[in-house]
Amino acid sequence: MGRYVVGVDFGTLSGRAVVVDVADGAERGSAVHAYRHGVITERLPGGPALPPGWALQDPADHVEVLRSAVPAAVRAAGIDPARVVGIGLDATSCTVLPTRADGTPLAELPEFRARPHAWPKLWKHHSAQRQAERINSLAAARGEPWLARYGGRVSAEWQLAKALEVLEEDPEVFRHAERWVETADWLVRRLCGRETRNASAAGFKGLRQDGRSPAPGFLAALHPELPDLLPKVDGPLLPPAARAGALNAEAAGWTGLPAGIAVAAGAIDAHVTAAAARSVTPGRMLAVLGTSTCLIMNADTCHEVPGVCGVVEGGVTAGRWGYEAGQSGVGDIFAWYVDRALPASYTEKAARRGMSVHELLDSLAADQPVGGHGLLALDWHSGNRSVLMDHELSGVLVGLTLATRPEEIWRALLEATAFGARTVVEAFEAAGVPVDELTAAGGLTANRLLLRIYADVLRRPLHVVDAAHPAALGAAIHAAVAAGAYPDVESASAAMGAARRETWHPDPARADAYDELYAEYRALHDHFGRGGTDVLHRLNALRHRTRPTP
Repeated sequence: MGRYVVGVDFGTLSGRAVVVDVADGAERGSAVHAYRHGVITERLPGGPALPPGWALQDPADHVEVLRSAVPAAVRAAGIDPARVVGIGLDATSCTVLPTRADGTPLAELPEFRARPHAWPKLWKHHSAQRQAERINSLAAARGEPWLARYGGRVSAEWQLAKALEVLEEDPEVFRHAERWVETADWLVRRLCGRETRNASAAGFKGLRQDGRSPAPGFLAALHPELPDLLPKVDGPLLPPAARAGALNAEAAGWTGLPAGIAVAAGAIDAHVTAAAARSVTPGRMLAVLGTSTCLIMNADTCHEVPGVCGVVEGGVTAGRWGYEAGQSGVGDIFAWYVDRALPASYTEKAARRGMSVHELLDSLAADQPVGGHGLLALDWHSGNRSVLMDHELSGVLVGLTLATRPEEIWRALLEATAFGARTVVEAFEAAGVPVDELTAAGGLTANRLLLRIYADVLRRPLHVVDAAHPAALGAAIHAAVAAGAYPDVESASAAMGAARRETWHPDPARADAYDELYAEYRALHDHFGRGGTDVLHRLNALRHRTRPTP
């Protein structure tokens, strides 16, 4: 009889669980559970309104995934739960929450329920840009050696900027938080009862380099109480796919899985997807295309890449240097356009044709010649992660005329995200990190026009992973290693990773045309993002003046 592992992926809007065969990674069953509260951006449930740039989550929504999606996936697989030998999970990052020493989230305590800073801050909580700028300025002035490992700029999405924001805006929450923990690590603790920290998040999001966090003296220069953060983020540090503990009786009751099975260390969603995509070998870049995009790579050596999100030893797999870069908005931009800017007539036309609005827009835009719409967009609707690390930037669209059609704007937005990805790939190669192969995974790989555009813009073949839930599969691969079925992630990935669904090759004529359009994108990118004008920052400041403070 076969052995199975469960992988659980906690995304931005929902969680999904898969049951896969340890021998070959074949998916036997899956289930998806949407978060009841989704992303909390307007106001707390039953509480106060939130300022611009806020994005919170409810920790109870994550636990409900374990209660609902995991048993449903096991039922769908039709297997005997006794044959499951391990469970692994991943989450978005940096999605971080303050808790008591026993792991109780402050957001679940009555006295903090109405305090926004007591709630988990989602990865796309971008209101700590002011704190990030101070961190960057001070680190550069002091010559902090870790700064170059983050491309010279720390993101407002990362752990330290968010913690400093809490300390400055609601110090009581900061002082009562005995732990400041990534969601993935908090969930692992719920599964096995043991407090651990995953090395990937500690390095990429917590600024831990060469075995050390930023020094107390550096933290004190930002705020006298900030050194108190260090014991809040401390804990047993585990490498990727290590065994964190055994499934406890409470979690066994939630999931229907046997108590005592292996629980893998927590992980970052994009990082485990590299294992699912068989992209853990140096030179293979993975683009995880979803609400945002993460670009992940392994290398044998450390290079400092300007604008990269981070380079961490053992950050993706043990024994190699892991690199992460990304774009803060991709699928979110497409969803914004469809939900808030598309004329109702297009929704009605799609319904009459029996297709989704996205499919309609793709069909109308697919045959446009490159540059034929006369438009150019900057994909900064959620700020810019790589290579500018500035979340007070905003989206830009130029070239509009009275003749511009909605499908032309749609295509310009698709192209903008491809141009953004190209800036990242070029940054890697300019820093001496070769990108020999590019693979795509994630929900947006269902969009064939998008894949064609990416191949043309990037001027390279784009391999597409054949997996419905690649991050959950990656978490399951980590579970197999934690359970002892494989000695390391590399061997587990080779055996259990997904095959390629297809490969998109660039069209030389379209690629040449995109080179010309990309040059204009870079000019616009540098004008708005590198000092040509500060108008986007000024507009952001005006917007914040008219909205509430927490």
